[in-house]
Amino acid sequence: MNSFGRIFKVQIFGESHGTAVGMLLDGCPSGISISTEDFETDLERRRSGAKGTTKRKEPDIPQILSGIHKGKTTGSPISIAFFNQDTRSQDYNFRAIPRPGHADLTGHTKFGGFNDDRGGGHFSGRITAGVVAAGVVAKKIISGIKITAKLVEIGGQTSDFEKLIENAIKKLDSVGGVIECVAENIPAGLGEPFWDSAESLISHAIFSIPGVRGIEFGSGFASARMLGSEHNDLILSAKGETKTNHAGGINGGITNGNTLTFRIAVKPTSSISLIQETFNFETQQIEPLRITGRHDACIALRMPVIVEAVTAIVLADLSLINLRTNF
Repeated sequence: MNSFGRIFKVQIFGESHGTAVGMLLDGCPSGISISTEDFETDLERRRSGAKGTTKRKEPDIPQILSGIHKGKTTGSPISIAFFNQDTRSQDYNFRAIPRPGHADLTGHTKFGGFNDDRGGGHFSGRITAGVVAAGVVAKKIISGIKITAKLVEIGGQTSDFEKLIENAIKKLDSVGGVIECVAENIPAGLGEPFWDSAESLISHAIFSIPGVRGIEFGSGFASARMLGSEHNDLILSAKGETKTNHAGGINGGITNGNTLTFRIAVKPTSSISLIQETFNFETQQIEPLRITGRHDACIALRMPVIVEAVTAIVLADLSLINLRTNF
């Protein structure tokens, strides 16, 4: 459903062109300092504006509806909304002619045509504004852990990103990318095997971000081409420090005290200006489709902060579970 977490529970609501998007957060400890200004840095990183991002301009000013009083969390559910302002719903009418790569067809099938399809509706990357807001609160809970995500590859290249994006725009097309995330100062012992192992929950949360197509921890898929003697991380101290970090900071589903590292693959934006073919359910024919509207040429550009947010959400939940287990 639209909820995630066992103690630190995040629920996402809203549609791309609806009244608002946002999040409802339960399980946050009381007494944590939170102000509207605390959200600005991460929300700014998520906003459009750079070349290759959508021309849709949303102010994304967080409206704190509950759970924070006099600058402190109260212990009750935190509700934050972002009211949509810059929408052009007339550009979206794809019920009969679903866009390739989008959830137009699957959403219509699952919900019997009652889903809001404007701008992708609840399937849109627009809903990640609430995810980022929840991540800001989560980072406060795990303040000793430093999480950093960055874009390391676009279109199969590790440099000249601006040129690659310009070429995609000229071709009326889009490009994907790879994002690397590193979390430092994570204590050993976080993770609840079997189903709620650290990498299982991180992967679950990461794949909830629209556009993600793959994830690997540590040496990832390269480990399949290594020998055990090459892949094993030799232990150097009683604290669990290792000579290498092929495991990416997790053993047996539990954090081992080393740096958590993982990389994700982000697909090219599905909405492109290039003419494509799709099935028209009204005419029962395959027909050409030109998508209008405002779209990112590379959705990966705005995703590092979202990756940080979901990582923080998972680590906050696991930290609170650990506190309760060891109490």
